[in-house]
Amino acid sequence: MLALVPSSTLAVLVALLMLVGLAGVLVPGLPGLLLIAAAVVLWAVLDDSGGGRWVVCAVVLAVLVAGTLAKYAVPSRSLRETGAPRRTMLVGVVCAVVGFFVVPVVGLVVGFVLGVFVAELARVGTAAGAWASTWATLKGIGLGMLLELTAGVLAVATWAGGALALHL
Repeated sequence: MLALVPSSTLAVLVALLMLVGLAGVLVPGLPGLLLIAAAVVLWAVLDDSGGGRWVVCAVVLAVLVAGTLAKYAVPSRSLRETGAPRRTMLVGVVCAVVGFFVVPVVGLVVGFVLGVFVAELARVGTAAGAWASTWATLKGIGLGMLLELTAGVLAVATWAGGALALHL
């Protein structure tokens, strides 16, 4: 395919989009891994380095899918291990959204924690039990974010290595 933009310009644009994607893993509201996926697909479509670019794209997308699955599976598992029902996480998410609009950005985190705590307090009846469930959920989400960030870094590194190898 004929490249629409010079290869070096495309590489810089894709790298910048991927860096924004990595930041999006940590910043609420930015679809981190989705941005990285979009960047690698854009690169595969527009780059003129042969069929190898599709192999790189497929590997990167596989890493991103694994990271996305881990991001959701780990917190859910942590919550189940404490005996908390799924509605606890749902209450946390709803409170996070409300919190985001009440106190922009910070309210997202505060709303989620408060929502999970209140839902668990209503379920178990004690503050100590509710805090134990809330803490387990927060650790699970932290681990999920770490797994998502790891997947993002691995995806970017895979793309960089593949793109470099294809252009040497």
